[in-house]
Amino acid sequence: MPVLTRLIPSPVVVDISCGAMDDLAGLLADQRISNSGKLAIATSGGSGLALRDKLAPVLPDADWFPVADGTIDSAVKLADDIKGKRYDAVVGLGGGKIIDVAKYAAARVGLPMVAVATNLSHDGICSPVSILDNDNGRGSYGVPTPIAMVIDLDVIREAPVRFVRSGIGDAISNISAIADWELSHRITGEPVDGLAAAMARTAGEAVLRHPGGAGTDEFLTVLAESLVLSGIAMSISGDTRPSSGACHEISHAFDLLFPKRSALHGEQVGIGAAFAMHLRGAQDDAALFADVLRRHGLPVLPAEIGFSVDEFVEAVQYAPQTRPGRFTILEHLDLSADQIRDAYADYVKTISS
Repeated sequence: MPVLTRLIPSPVVVDISCGAMDDLAGLLADQRISNSGKLAIATSGGSGLALRDKLAPVLPDADWFPVADGTIDSAVKLADDIKGKRYDAVVGLGGGKIIDVAKYAAARVGLPMVAVATNLSHDGICSPVSILDNDNGRGSYGVPTPIAMVIDLDVIREAPVRFVRSGIGDAISNISAIADWELSHRITGEPVDGLAAAMARTAGEAVLRHPGGAGTDEFLTVLAESLVLSGIAMSISGDTRPSSGACHEISHAFDLLFPKRSALHGEQVGIGAAFAMHLRGAQDDAALFADVLRRHGLPVLPAEIGFSVDEFVEAVQYAPQTRPGRFTILEHLDLSADQIRDAYADYVKTISS
């Protein structure tokens, strides 16, 4: 008998609204995630402290666990701290690092994980991947998708606007990532999951084409929805392919080559996406990417995040080594340093005209 449908791994509830965090206890009870309210809540020592003061009275049976950083050691420590204590779920309350630590810890102890995002800096908030720092730099670890996703727009507006802008760069980079996936399909025969590609591309286009800005609830809702859809697209495909191509290889190269100087993830992938579109001959798209990034206050040139042209060339040349086995426009062109430098000069002309 033919398979007529497939199950899509995704959260059982996604709440993106003003005041969403106020009824977190009721939401978890209504969805039968936690009737008892016995939760392990991971949070940061910064903005997380204020949110803890707000939520603690309505979650009296929850235990709170401060997370020092986004390392594999912190994730393992959190898992050890909550193991065997009969919690209903693990809640990651914070930005991407806290959520990634909570996702990994929940997977390690076999508990469902609830993501409560306090900023929109990247698409990891709802992805089946935890990005954690380790002794070798940074690693990607497969984890289950969060069982619930809560994004309170009132809280998001309180985050530094730079973090929202970073999410914009990550969202629109989907379009470049899908172009790389389709290129690999044509050249290497790599299969493309059409549903995952459609979802990721639609998410990217929604942000790219939206006329609003980070100060409006309408735009923040579209951005949040796009980042959630990107995470679900990765769950569908079983890897990061729908949202990660040459744009992310370039960003990973910055992180590895210049670990103490790298910028926000979304800032780097935004530049990488615009440059990758230029490399594949889509000059109009590269110019559009640059215009949208500029409109939202994001960088379009490496100098705007503190890197020289020589350092950018070095990062682009090194980028394919960050994802062995992944085929993108960088692997396809296999450019020398001089060719990258010439392409960058043309890119600057394209986005300046």
